[in-house]
Parts: sequence; structure tokens; C-alpha cells
Amino acid sequence: MSLTKPVSTPSIAYRPLLAIAAAVALAHAALLHTLPGALPVAAPTVVQALNTRSIAAPPVPEAVPAPVPRLRKKRPAPPADAAPALPPPAAADPSPEPSPAPAPEPVPEPPVAAASAPEPVAPEPVAVASAPAPAASAPAVPLTAATVFVFPDPVRLLYELSGESKKMTYHARGDLLWQHDGQHYDATLSASLLFLGSRTRTSSGQITPQGLAPTRFADKWRGEKAAHFDQANHRATFSANTPDVALLGAAQDQLSVILQIAGILAAEPAKYPPGASLALQTIGPTSADIWQFTVEGPETIRLPSGTLDSLKLTRNPRKEYDQKVEVWLAPAMGYLPVRLKITNASGDFVDQQLRGVEKP
Repeated sequence: MSLTKPVSTPSIAYRPLLAIAAAVALAHAALLHTLPGALPVAAPTVVQALNTRSIAAPPVPEAVPAPVPRLRKKRPAPPADAAPALPPPAAADPSPEPSPAPAPEPVPEPPVAAASAPEPVAPEPVAVASAPAPAASAPAVPLTAATVFVFPDPVRLLYELSGESKKMTYHARGDLLWQHDGQHYDATLSASLLFLGSRTRTSSGQITPQGLAPTRFADKWRGEKAAHFDQANHRATFSANTPDVALLGAAQDQLSVILQIAGILAAEPAKYPPGASLALQTIGPTSADIWQFTVEGPETIRLPSGTLDSLKLTRNPRKEYDQKVEVWLAPAMGYLPVRLKITNASGDFVDQQLRGVEKP
């Protein structure tokens, strides 16, 4: 009896609690019946948030094309080096600088540059093909090698000078002093111009079996420039600091060359008929060239000193800015120059004609 008594007692005590629990259960059941109508209200709120995000998403693909124009600008960068050959394409490339800037993109870009390279490269062969044209020059001229010479006795020749410079004519006087002792020679050609001072060219050297061998040539006009001949080492150097040149056989300077030709013609005049030529390396105050004279033939000329029989030789220009040199040599005076005319490419000229002879 003791065992059942405690059971019955609590059942009576818990009855109020059971009633409360039943009431709560009924209340929950009633609430569950009302929830289905409230859920649709909360659901649209979530959908609206998702719809808002899906609307904002489209700008993301719009940002992707932004780098594309940059890639297009960078691709023409490599051909920019060839742009000078094609001025129009150079104007179409607005970004010559980006080529060195991008570090990660050079790997894909070279194939693109290679595809566009043929357009600027095409004109380059044209430029290369035209480049050799200016380098073309007259063929080498065989130099005159003489072994017999007859040089005139020392003398001073006096000249009357006339000329034109920049469309202005002028007159002056000059002289050629020729001296030698059979082993050493000195030559001086000078001209004096009123209000302009004087210009003097000098040549000095040795007389050898090959003719005149200059050791120094100087041109003095408002300053002096000189060429020095190292005959032993076959070199010529210049005071103007221009490059040295190699001396060829029987090389002369711009003054001794006329006297060397005089000695050649005086020794063997029949060897040089009209049409024959004499070619000698000629050293100036700053450079060297080959002067080739063609024998024009005998000519009687009237000079301030009188009428003389002469042999005319002409050195025609070989380059664009070469001078034309015409010289008249008098056989009766040991083929010394009795008239000398020099004409520049511009048309300016100087003409010196013999007016007298003096002993030195």
C-alpha cells in the first residue's frame, strides 16, 4: 500500500499542471494555423534583396572591357621605332611610351607586334636601296708616274688678278716665287686685295728622282692651316686636326702640283698630246684628293704681258663641290703657269694672268 500511495498522490497534485500544459498546447496549435498567412510576407522581403543584388551585378561586366583599350594602345608600341619611315602611322600611335612600362604583358604582346611589324618594316629596304647612290663616285684614276723632270730656273712671275665673289667683281695683284738649288725647293704664291689683305700659299720640300717631294704646305688667310708630309712613313697630317691621310706615289700639294706637271711636260712634251691626262694625289690644307688634268691642246693667248703660245690643261670637277681648274703653261718659259683660272661650283672665280717676269 505504501508503494501505490505516493503514485496516486502526485497524480492528483499534477492535474492543475496538466491543465496548464493542455492550454499551452491549444495556444500553440492556434498559432500554427495563423503562420502560413504570415510567411508569404517575409518571403518577398528576401526575394527583393536578391533582386536588388542581381540588378547591381550588370555593371561588373561593364568594367571588364575597360582594360581592352589599354591593350590595343600597347600593341602598336613596338612598331613605333619604325615610325620615322612612315609619318602617317606615327600620328596614329598616341602612346609611344607604354612600350617599356608594362612588365607583366610583354609576353603576350610580341606576337601581336610581330603581326603588325611588316607594315613599318616594308619601307626600310627602299631606304637601304637608295643609300648606296650617294656613295657612288668616279672610278679610281691611275696616277701619273714620271721618272724624268726638267724644272725651270728660279724666277718670280707677276700676275694681274680679276675675279667675282658673290656677284661682286674685284681686281688684285699677285706673284709666284719659285726657288730651288737642285735639291731643295721653295714656292710661294701670294695675292693682295685692296681692303681685304693678302692670301699666301707656300710649299717647300725636296727635289727627288720622283720629282718634287713636299714636306710642308700652308695656306694663310686670316689664320694659317698647314699640311705636313711624312715622306718616310707615307703619311700627311693637318694642323686643323682633320684625319691623317696616306701618301700615294709622287703626292703633291695644291701649289707644287702645277710645278710638278711643268717639270713632267718640259722633260717629255711629246708623251702628252691633246687628250692625254695627268693624275696626281693632291694634298690641301685639310684633306686630300686626286687631281686629274686633261691636255686640251696648244692655245695662243693674250695676256697683260703680251701674246704667248701656251698649252692648256683642265681639271674638271669630279664631285658636286669640286673646283674647275684651268691652267695655261708656256713652253718657252719651262712650262711655268702664265695663266691660271679657278672656278667654284657657285660660279665665283679668280683669273690670274701674267703681267711680268722678274729675277728672284
